[in-house]
Amino acid sequence: MLLYRATKSILIRMISELITTLAQARKAARITQADLAERAGLSRMAVQRTETGDVDPRFSTLQEMARVLNMELIAVPAELHAQVQALIQPQTDQTGAAGSIASPVTSQDSP
Repeated sequence: MLLYRATKSILIRMISELITTLAQARKAARITQADLAERAGLSRMAVQRTETGDVDPRFSTLQEMARVLNMELIAVPAELHAQVQALIQPQTDQTGAAGSIASPVTSQDSP
């Protein structure tokens, strides 16, 4: 039972961080909740309630929000985490601007 609780806690934190990343990407792209909802085939209320944590969103909801924001949700095997992390770390381009790739959230990130 303890393992289940720890796993559930990790999952809740991961989803929360994913939602925060999606909300930040939406704001950075200057897309309103209403525009995101329309493009993703969702109601504005669904986007708002997802971003505020008022609902436990379906994976398909998060996937559609990510698609509209030109992002992908991926699962990475634990043994490949370090290699993937190294590949997606924000890179500095020739103008000195950092990339806008969010770092992944994994179960390894928790104590």
